[in-house]
Amino acid sequence: MNQIITFGEVLMRLSPRGNKKFIQSNLLEFYFGGTELNVAISISNFGEDVKHVSCVSDDFIGDTAVSYINKFGVDTSSLVFSKRPLGVYFLEVGAVMRPSSISYNRSHSSFSEIKPSMIDWEKTLENGKWFHWTGITPALGKGGYETLKEGLILAQKKGMTVSADPTYRSGLWKYGENPKEILTELLNYSTIFIGGINEMNEVLGTDFSYSNEDFVEASKMLMKEFPSIEKVFDKIRTVLNASWHKIRARMWNGKEFKETEDLEITHIVDRIGTGDAFAAGLIYGLQKYDDFKSLQFGNAACALKHTYEGDVNYATVDEVTRLLEGNTSGRFKR
Repeated sequence: MNQIITFGEVLMRLSPRGNKKFIQSNLLEFYFGGTELNVAISISNFGEDVKHVSCVSDDFIGDTAVSYINKFGVDTSSLVFSKRPLGVYFLEVGAVMRPSSISYNRSHSSFSEIKPSMIDWEKTLENGKWFHWTGITPALGKGGYETLKEGLILAQKKGMTVSADPTYRSGLWKYGENPKEILTELLNYSTIFIGGINEMNEVLGTDFSYSNEDFVEASKMLMKEFPSIEKVFDKIRTVLNASWHKIRARMWNGKEFKETEDLEITHIVDRIGTGDAFAAGLIYGLQKYDDFKSLQFGNAACALKHTYEGDVNYATVDEVTRLLEGNTSGRFKR
C-alpha cells in the first residue's frame, strides 16, 4: 500500500520555438503533459511509486505518449485506449509585457470517451495510499466526472489520503452540469485541499479577499463545510511581468498558519505546469516532513519548474533541497 494514484487527461502540447508566435514560424516543438500527469511524473522524479490513470489514443501518438510516461517510471498499467485522437493544445510563449496564449483542441479527444465501466478501480487502487484529483477532470465531461467519483468513493473506503486541487476554469464546463455542485460533492471524499481563495470562494459561495486573515477564515469555513478536509495549502504568485514572478505559499492545518518567504524567478523559461509542480512537491513532502517543511518543499519545487521547458518538472529531491538551503546562485555544480 504505497502507490500514489493520479487520474486525468494526457495532452500533447504544440508550440513554436522560443517566444515566437505561430505566424512567425512553421517549426513546432511538442511535449506531453496534462495537469494530473505532470503531478505524477514530478512525484516519480522524487523517487515515489506512482500510477497514472487515463484514456489515450490507440495510435502511434498514443503509443508515443505511453512511452514518454514510462520513461519516468510512472505505472501505466491502468491506461485504457480509444479510437479518438489524443487531446492537443497550442501554446505561444510570451515574454516581458506580452502574455502567453493557449488554445485547446480537446472536446472530442480520447479522454472525452472515458466512462466508469472502462476503469477497474478495485484493481487500480489495490496498492494505493494516495489519490490526487483536480477540477479539470470533472469539467471536461460527464464521463470524467462519473469515473472520478467512482474512484474517489473507493479511495475513501480504503482509507486513502485524497488530495484535491479543485481548479475552476469556467471555459471548460460545457456539458450542462453545475460546477459548484460537482466540485463540492467531490470535495466530500477529499482530505487535503490544494487551492487558494478563488477556489474556496467558488465552492463556498463567498467573497473572501486574498489577505492572510481571510485565507485563514476561508480555510476554517471550508473545513467546517467539508469535515473530511484536514489541511489547506495555497500558492501565491506575484507577477511583475510575463518573465519575472515571485512565488510563495501558505497553509492552515486546523491549528496554525504558516507562510513561506518569496522565491523570485527573474527569467521564466516556461510557466506551464508550475502549479502541478507545487502540488507534487506538497504530496511528496507530506509523506516525509512536517506540514511547514512540506509547504516549503512544494514552493521550491514550483519555483524550479519555471526553469524547465515543457509541462513537466524534472527537478530531483536534491535539487529542491539545495534551493531550500538557499542555493539560488545557479552556479555550476562540479
